[in-house]
Amino acid sequence: MIKGKTPSELSCGMTFAPHTSWRTIISMSPDTLFLICNYAVIPAWLLLAVAPHWFWTQRIIHAAWIPMLLTVVYIFMLVSGDAPEGASFGTLEGVMLFFTIPEATLAGWVHYLAFDLFIGAWQVRDARRRGIRHIYVVPCLFFTLMTGPVGLSLYLILRLALRRTAAFAETEYAAPAA
Repeated sequence: MIKGKTPSELSCGMTFAPHTSWRTIISMSPDTLFLICNYAVIPAWLLLAVAPHWFWTQRIIHAAWIPMLLTVVYIFMLVSGDAPEGASFGTLEGVMLFFTIPEATLAGWVHYLAFDLFIGAWQVRDARRRGIRHIYVVPCLFFTLMTGPVGLSLYLILRLALRRTAAFAETEYAAPAA
């Protein structure tokens, strides 16, 4: 804690002292976590678009770090909110009830952020393996960020047009381990 200030009195609800506790971090509001998660993925998308083969892009974006960090927020939001009465995955109305609470809405948003980034990174790797010029992939990345399935579909159409393949296989199948 910073001299006499409670976490709620500080920017973003957290201190930046070396002894910051997890309790302070998990006491952040869903609004604050929403902003942090949104802003955290923007550099990743920029790296995918402008420096896809750079060493740090490879180490950070093409590794599991960002999706794993987003997963922490996702799990915490899933377990921290109470499901409204009648909420379920069996009907559209039941699903809509989940999104009436901030924690579930944030969990859903973080789900999109993690999976869209994963798909964008896969597109870059797949295009490189298949010899597709990166400049053609950049618009697909934009649409994947903004409208996930549309961007993925655009990339698959691009790949089909340029390389005549719709298969998702990334490598040849290896023989089963003995």
